[in-house]
Amino acid sequence: MSDVIRVLLADDQAMVRGALAALLDLEPDIEVVAQVGSGDEVVEAARGATVDVCVLDIEMPGSDGIAAAAQVRDELPGVRSVIVTTFGRPGYLRRALEAGADGFLVKDTPATELAEAVRRIHAGLRVVDPALAAESLAEGANPLTEREREVLRCAREGLRVAEIATRVHLSPGTVRNYLSSAIGKTGAATSTQAAQAADARGWL
Repeated sequence: MSDVIRVLLADDQAMVRGALAALLDLEPDIEVVAQVGSGDEVVEAARGATVDVCVLDIEMPGSDGIAAAAQVRDELPGVRSVIVTTFGRPGYLRRALEAGADGFLVKDTPATELAEAVRRIHAGLRVVDPALAAESLAEGANPLTEREREVLRCAREGLRVAEIATRVHLSPGTVRNYLSSAIGKTGAATSTQAAQAADARGWL
């Protein structure tokens, strides 16, 4: 049975994980051999179960799916990964591919298409949701710097400038400059709106 593709599922929602596992296990050439509920568990579980393909959600406790894909690429070079998420955001797609993911699909993809994607990714191909790929190309690259993303993530939590400055170890004036730049790049009126706009595009 060496031709069976061994799959790991990572999703913090047990019901979603169970449903995906049940659907994939119906395929004669695919077997779900590991399931985890956080990004931090992916590499160890994949290594322990001798996994071929990791199917990763994005938003999970600990490391998110994009960080987990990067870890898989760095630590398990023979293992491939695909992001399957509810959040079909162009910025997420770009970040996932840059992190080393081999595929990116949204969760309403039919089960037969997901199984076929797993096969193609295992064969060394890249599989990306076509509508999302077109949207990502149209939108272009994430314009925010890492520092701008960092201060916007703090603003998203509702922190004030002084609180952000303390957290990221910068002066309040420097934080204001980063926020101002991010506001300009997102076309927003306030830092809170900028954080929301960037989040909606998958830039954070």
